[in-house]
Amino acid sequence: MVHEQLGGRIHKEYDKLGIDFVWDPNKIFFILDHWVPPPTISAAEMHQDARKFAERYKFVHNYGYQVDKGICHQVLPEMGFSRPGMLIVGSDSHTTTYGAFNCLSTGIGATDVSVVFATGKLWFKVPESFKINISGELSTGVMSKDLILKIIGDLSTRGAIYKSLEFHGEGVNDLSIDARMTISNMVVEAGAKFGIFLPDKKLKKWVETRTDESFNFVYPDSDAIYERTFDYDLSEIHPVVAKPSNPGNLAEIEEVEGINIDQAFLGSCTNGRMEDFRIAAKILKGKTIDSKTRLIVIPASKEIYREALSEGLIEIFINTGAVVGHPTCGPCIGGHLGVLGPDEICISSSNRNFVGRMGSPSALIYLASPATVAASALKGKITDPREVL
Repeated sequence: MVHEQLGGRIHKEYDKLGIDFVWDPNKIFFILDHWVPPPTISAAEMHQDARKFAERYKFVHNYGYQVDKGICHQVLPEMGFSRPGMLIVGSDSHTTTYGAFNCLSTGIGATDVSVVFATGKLWFKVPESFKINISGELSTGVMSKDLILKIIGDLSTRGAIYKSLEFHGEGVNDLSIDARMTISNMVVEAGAKFGIFLPDKKLKKWVETRTDESFNFVYPDSDAIYERTFDYDLSEIHPVVAKPSNPGNLAEIEEVEGINIDQAFLGSCTNGRMEDFRIAAKILKGKTIDSKTRLIVIPASKEIYREALSEGLIEIFINTGAVVGHPTCGPCIGGHLGVLGPDEICISSSNRNFVGRMGSPSALIYLASPATVAASALKGKITDPREVL
């Protein structure tokens, strides 16, 4: 999978290496999602370079002209390209998302992408595995985002470097595919190489509605050895927030309640899906967001946008005072939508809160679940979603 990096760095690496062929153009998925439509001349030139490369080497799955499709990590699974048992690499660190589909998936750099394009091969070290046992069920107002933030807080952002996180247990059955995608998406924030879910009937049904291609579930060996094992009871998970400027800087919601916010963002490849929009709409329906707070809502794909329209969720967001954008990465990367000014504070459902990530280096970003983001937009300050549900 490649996106804007194709026009930004990958084609330049290809030129440096003197390569003039692609190993298998049928195994490349190309989409533009970060800066669409392009907001600057440089972004437009990047898109042009990417499209030229895709055309030159005859990519079969070329969606470079369709800037309405959405974010790569949502669109690729929707189109049936993430099937159990596959190995998927992508020019984006959150390629780990496809682990939700029982895939082995990870992000790689421009040089590695060039090597894959040319040879179909890459060198990997087989990682040690962490076993994450999940039991119980999530309580009202608590989401899988709270769980993965809790895990990252426990591990730290360096606690799982080049490890594979495996998610086991009966509690996984309580998690929707949307919820699993959120978890696999963010394992990289703990340094993990992979974040893979064991397969079940829910996954089988989801994949079968997306593709007619065959697939095989992958399970751990019966005598598998794990470097570390962790146990999480979903019923004991509470709303949490990652404070600036580190996804592992964890705080219970009570520690940060009442902090005034300037912006709330609901979207990204982490939390721009229907499950996220439904709980936000439940919190916001018939109400108005705080007068000094702006709420930006961006669906992760056109499919989600259409479904949210048909369910009336978009109307709820608009009526509450939100700005609803077209499917794109948006404020998550601070590229052209929702850029933060000096000293502004944002609560976001995205995956990173690094300094300067959304705009001004002096702005502060808090990461939280869609429920917490919606509740906070309503009150104009960081708010426990259980208070308004």
